[in-house]
Amino acid sequence: MPTDFLPIFVMLVVVIAFAAIALTISALVGPRRPNPTKLAPYESGMPPFGTARQRISIKYYLTAVLFILFDIEIIFFFPWAVLLRQLGFFGLIEMSIFVLILLIGYVYVWRKGGFDWD
Repeated sequence: MPTDFLPIFVMLVVVIAFAAIALTISALVGPRRPNPTKLAPYESGMPPFGTARQRISIKYYLTAVLFILFDIEIIFFFPWAVLLRQLGFFGLIEMSIFVLILLIGYVYVWRKGGFDWD
């Protein structure tokens, strides 16, 4: 069934060609006026200081992972809410177990001090 994948292949070729053409045209036509300010590294609007290999507190990464974890879990509520009538009582029980597991994880992280930003 290679013919089934022909539209996908054509779309992939068109996308790659468009990206290559857009990058080539912008490189050829775009202005080139380098100056020391443009060539300096950009650090979120702050002038860079110190070495690039300085250590960052692990608390930053822990907070980011916890945010992503609990944020992604909230996404699972939407399909459940959409199909609530079709799932019936079984869906309610399943979602209650899911919320209970989330709550246990939340309390565990809270007790461990994962939400304290020092």
